[in-house]
Amino acid sequence: MTFFVHIETESFEIAGGFKISRETRTHARVVVVTISDGPHTGRGECVPYPRYGESLESVQTQIEQIAPLLKDGLSRAELQGGMPAGAARNAVDCALWDLEAKRTGKPAAELAGIGALKPVTTAFTISVDAPDVMAQKTLAAAHRPLLKIKLAGPGDDERITAVRTAAPDSTLIVDANEAWDESCFERNMAACEAAGVALIEQPLPASDDGLLAGLKRTVTICADESLHPGKGIEGLKDKYDAVNIKLDKAGGLTEALNLVKAAREQNFQIMIGCMLGTSLAMAPAVLIAQAADFVDLDGPLLLAKDRSPGLRFEGSTLYPPEPELWG
Repeated sequence: MTFFVHIETESFEIAGGFKISRETRTHARVVVVTISDGPHTGRGECVPYPRYGESLESVQTQIEQIAPLLKDGLSRAELQGGMPAGAARNAVDCALWDLEAKRTGKPAAELAGIGALKPVTTAFTISVDAPDVMAQKTLAAAHRPLLKIKLAGPGDDERITAVRTAAPDSTLIVDANEAWDESCFERNMAACEAAGVALIEQPLPASDDGLLAGLKRTVTICADESLHPGKGIEGLKDKYDAVNIKLDKAGGLTEALNLVKAAREQNFQIMIGCMLGTSLAMAPAVLIAQAADFVDLDGPLLLAKDRSPGLRFEGSTLYPPEPELWG
């Protein structure tokens, strides 16, 4: 049987823009892979990760290179050894999961050995900005139970204080995207502890995170950029309490499921995160969310317009995907 493979890029406007410590975006640019046997079609979406040297062009090239094997029926198991971990493999892997679900008539969750999917509560992200601006944005989202606050290094203590004042009842997690250093680390940590922050994501650069080893703290510290594509979680235990699993870094749902198992075996807390993508990118991650301590799958909520059909959100409650979308 010959399979048909289609690759395309799409762009979705971000409502109000999106800013983190190292970049600002106005659009979410994604790559979508479609694999079809004729009657059945599977789709997967990925977002290139510039932090690891990926671009729309490089991801497309990777997928084009393996497309002949996909047309001949390359399996998910064979894919793991045929492509490196990263966004390109994520799109292909998720498309193969979707195609298998459509061909067998079984939900992807059942194929993965997971029970019936349940709704989860996702974080809602506040972009980094001046403290007063962040406070205004936070006030508008203060009804949400879980907020993720993007930080930028110096001055984060003021940002954290402003956000906590604006949202006294929300659980806060913060993400520094490697922006802290020795000049502000202690002050920012103290501000997080005073504000009752539940989790700090990647406070230090991955190259300097040895400073976290043995550090006494009351806040959970989570590895993101320190969990490199294609690498396991070995070596993270002395520095981190949790790991952020992202499908675009893991290289797909298949490897993400393996990372969940490894993380649990080593007593890490689990966060399921995302890049700025649409509901198609979030849908496979909902399977990982079932076992996660923290869920950050708000990509569609940050877009001016999501794809249709998309995931259903009621406030911050995220419902499992319908088969028409994925899985």
